[in-house]
Amino acid sequence: MRRNDLGGNVFLLLRHTGMRIGECVDLSYDCLHATGPNLWALHLPLGKLKTERMVPVDAFVRDLVHRLRFFRSLDPLPDNGRLLAWPGSRVSLLARLRDYLHLACHSAGLPTNIVPHQLRHTYGTEMLRAGMGFAAVMKLLGHASPHMTMHYVDVTLTDLQREFQLARSKPRHLVPQPKTQVSLRAGLDGLIDFLLATQHHMEIVGRSLQDSHQRTCLNRLANRLTKILSETRKLQTT
Repeated sequence: MRRNDLGGNVFLLLRHTGMRIGECVDLSYDCLHATGPNLWALHLPLGKLKTERMVPVDAFVRDLVHRLRFFRSLDPLPDNGRLLAWPGSRVSLLARLRDYLHLACHSAGLPTNIVPHQLRHTYGTEMLRAGMGFAAVMKLLGHASPHMTMHYVDVTLTDLQREFQLARSKPRHLVPQPKTQVSLRAGLDGLIDFLLATQHHMEIVGRSLQDSHQRTCLNRLANRLTKILSETRKLQTT
């Protein structure tokens, strides 16, 4: 970001979209599409798996694309419809970009064996930790199978603990169910219906209680209700 040159903006684009470096080199000049108010997406061309896809992006990535368009306008090479100019061939451009990353890592005191593809791994892990579903991350990266995505994302113990605590605090089975109008039957039958509904509601409330003493008291009341139901059913038979 401090360099703000062509190579720096290319690698920022890789970092914030998760695309492969080969896909970035093949981007068309008009790859950025407005999909709604303050919404954009990048059209990625046919890549490694012979598929193309749209990747949602934010305003930061939009500005990166505009910056790369500016650099392209300054390049004396003839217009070929691509976002990046090819100085010779596609292979030579890829080599120059990899050399740029090598030098940038050396300047920052980082290991120089870092490769562009690691930015893609980081992006996938970041999206998963941000709350994006696994299937969405898989589609975002353009993978054909979940096994491929699992090689990309790094799920640590910290991630597991966060997901565990979230599941405990907001379990799915406690999501409020839509209310329905239940017409109770008359007489003892209606009384039994009402007791059953109350028992069911007590069970749901008991699951949501964090206090163990409250849960114990509620379970004791539920047991009493079971006995009341049993005695009420006896009245039915008599």
